[in-house]
Amino acid sequence: MEAAQASRGSARDLVYRTLRHDILHLVLKPGTKMSEQEVSEHFRVSRTPVREVFVRLFQDGLVEIYPQRGTYVSLINLAHVDEGRFVREVLEKAIVREACGKLTKDDFVRLESNLAQQEVCRDNQSYQQMLLLDDGFHAALFRICGRERTWKMVSQLNNDFIRLRVLRLSRHCDWDRIIEQHWAILEAIKKNKPDRAEEIMEEHLRMVMVEKNLLLAEFPDYFAKV
Repeated sequence: MEAAQASRGSARDLVYRTLRHDILHLVLKPGTKMSEQEVSEHFRVSRTPVREVFVRLFQDGLVEIYPQRGTYVSLINLAHVDEGRFVREVLEKAIVREACGKLTKDDFVRLESNLAQQEVCRDNQSYQQMLLLDDGFHAALFRICGRERTWKMVSQLNNDFIRLRVLRLSRHCDWDRIIEQHWAILEAIKKNKPDRAEEIMEEHLRMVMVEKNLLLAEFPDYFAKV
């Protein structure tokens, strides 16, 4: 009995992780209808764990469940995007201030290596890898400051913000500026200039909201009507 429950749990977690990843990275586009039967057949699991995954994704705000109509990938809600950006801005400005004077030589080497890899991604137009490195850069600052749990909390509140960032990077919106700001944040931390680091971080996180109108015009069906 315990083995069967564990197997069901692991299957459910696999389905959840895969669908969550595909929604966040726009493999499953906003508004896409999701079929319990098709997901069940794809993962070779019963429909019960798939139904449980759909409920969990609904709780994450990533799907909408309509009785008699079905389950759909939720549209991107710009109010939620701005709320996620606000939370990140408040916390990340505090993090870069705290990071000043705290980073070691090895920390700088690792962060500089991350940014060098971002430049390679820009040159190769590899936006999914760019997104991973971008997240890795920000997450590293939280980790260095002993705030890993805070980063996890921030990430959980930023599903729509993440999807807008994926859409933005996939359209190659100003990668140079993104990377330049990362370098400038790191340089301000290295020179122990917390006010400057905060200023750049604020500008950096607000870029996505500035560019949202371009994405709205190009992908109107991806966004919830307000």
